[in-house]
Amino acid sequence: MSQVSGQGTTWNLPNYAGELYTASPEFTPFLSIIGGMTGGLQSNNFEFAMGSTYDYTAASQPAITETASLTSPTAIENVRAQVTNVCQIFHEAIQISYEKLANQSRLSGLNTQGAVNNVTDDKNKQIAWALVKIARDIEYSFLRGSYSLAANAGEANKTRGIITACSTTAIAAGTVDLSKALIDQAMRTMAGGGAKFQNMIIFANAFQLQSISDIYGFAPTDRSVGGVAIKTILTDFAQMGIIYDPFMPTDTVLFADVASCAPVFQPVPNKGNFFYEELSKTGASENGQIFGKAGLSYGVEYLHGKITGLTTS
Repeated sequence: MSQVSGQGTTWNLPNYAGELYTASPEFTPFLSIIGGMTGGLQSNNFEFAMGSTYDYTAASQPAITETASLTSPTAIENVRAQVTNVCQIFHEAIQISYEKLANQSRLSGLNTQGAVNNVTDDKNKQIAWALVKIARDIEYSFLRGSYSLAANAGEANKTRGIITACSTTAIAAGTVDLSKALIDQAMRTMAGGGAKFQNMIIFANAFQLQSISDIYGFAPTDRSVGGVAIKTILTDFAQMGIIYDPFMPTDTVLFADVASCAPVFQPVPNKGNFFYEELSKTGASENGQIFGKAGLSYGVEYLHGKITGLTTS
């Protein structure tokens, strides 16, 4: 099980009978819940604004005398700061020889009477698989992407992922098990940091997902049924759904306010975004490419939170 780099031929893309399976995750929960590859926002600039932030001075009790009140105080103005992210390029290509496409009935491996090729249209199947690859890469980038703003054509724009963005509302667990105390600490930190708790979702990989069920589970009333599968938890600040995401780091739990998240796409004029187009032919093959640009808008980082450094076994 591997990928072919370059042109697909009769010999390096053999046909088989039987059901198609993959162990690789094909679902992208975070991307899907914030709008998918067809929803979201659009930009005609690779750098886009997510919002502006400002802070008040720390609250205190004034001590102003009558005499002091006769003179106007020193003026104070709040300075705004802009929060931005970028769209980055996602680009895939396929190239399949005419000979390969003409040999749809040539089967490799074990075959019995009546066996048929499990891929009847190799070109369209490879395009569909390329789109899934792009969706997987977007999911990974929106969660874990490191930020880079290109200064010239030789540099790549890279969108900042939501996990990477969280800094002021991050809890470093220090290699301990996930616990209710840690989740409560994360909620307090987010509340103190300015989180709005509009539509909070917890995203976790398999190990931390089971840890959450262990923490919040209770014995069912039916004595013939065992086990729990916690899908929602209620805290003092918000009711939060829980979603398994295979692209989450195993040692991390993300608390994302999805009400403030959206994909941002940068369409090419007269072509759209994530479009397939044929490339010029240099020989007997189908050549095409898929091109698109996407970035993550998450509002501001303090709307979300994370716990990192958790035990993973």
